[in-house]
Amino acid sequence: MRSCATCGSQVSRDDDFCGTCGTYLGWESDARDAAPPASEAPTRRIRISEPEQPEAVQPAKPVSPRPESAAPVEENVPDGPPCPSCSTPNPPGRRFCRRCARPLVEAAQPTARRRRRRGLWNTDRHKLWRRLVILGALILLVVGALLLYPLGKAAVQDVLDKVSDAAPVRPASVTGSSAVPGHPAANLADVRTDVYWGAPGPEAWADFQFDKPFRLVGMLVHIGPSTKPDAFATQARPTRLDIIVTHANGRTRTVHVPLADQPAPPQIDIGASDVTRVRIVIRSATGLTEGKHIAMSLVEFFTRA
Repeated sequence: MRSCATCGSQVSRDDDFCGTCGTYLGWESDARDAAPPASEAPTRRIRISEPEQPEAVQPAKPVSPRPESAAPVEENVPDGPPCPSCSTPNPPGRRFCRRCARPLVEAAQPTARRRRRRGLWNTDRHKLWRRLVILGALILLVVGALLLYPLGKAAVQDVLDKVSDAAPVRPASVTGSSAVPGHPAANLADVRTDVYWGAPGPEAWADFQFDKPFRLVGMLVHIGPSTKPDAFATQARPTRLDIIVTHANGRTRTVHVPLADQPAPPQIDIGASDVTRVRIVIRSATGLTEGKHIAMSLVEFFTRA
């Protein structure tokens, strides 16, 4: 082994170029081969000033040079990837070819760098897509919750209405737009038989006011002057009603109800929360002839028990 004269790295004796800095090593070999051996160097003579009479001087004895070992040094044959230019095998880790000084890692570094950048870009892109998908899903969930919340709340209330027992709710007051003598609108809250509200004609209405908001599950509307079959048809009966429900926040809801001309009261499902007032408007009637008026005997309201 020997050292590079430029960077001091250890190189083999048969290397033409340094594997670290790429310096050509042939100049050092040429200089060593051109230098004459010490045994062939001319003998130097020591001269002294001559006395007035010259005397014979014995020549100096030449000094033999220090012997150097000429035994060849066994070096390991490098085992590694061949040079792309001269196909000379080079040990791993060399930056330059030991024979032609061609860079060995110059072409590999950009490729590795490009692969690394491509891998980082693919990773970042996949992360970005995942984040966008998650963000989109969250937005859809929020929007869906906002849009479906009223429907979901109404569905839950309807289920509770069906599975819960019903309890009657009495109105605090009943008023009407008009009535025939002896048959005021207040009779609609009277459970006694043979009393009823007598409306002079269609478009008459009756208002039911409640003390506090409640969940209105349904209603029963008794039409005719009496539930007795022989007295049922003695007066006109409503055939179509509008039920206007007012909530505590002032919002109203109208339910259109057709009625069958029979003594049995129909069950009307409402399903409204925070109800404070209910108005019943007569839209049409049957049996309304001269001398007769529209009769409604009782209206019942129910909530969840």
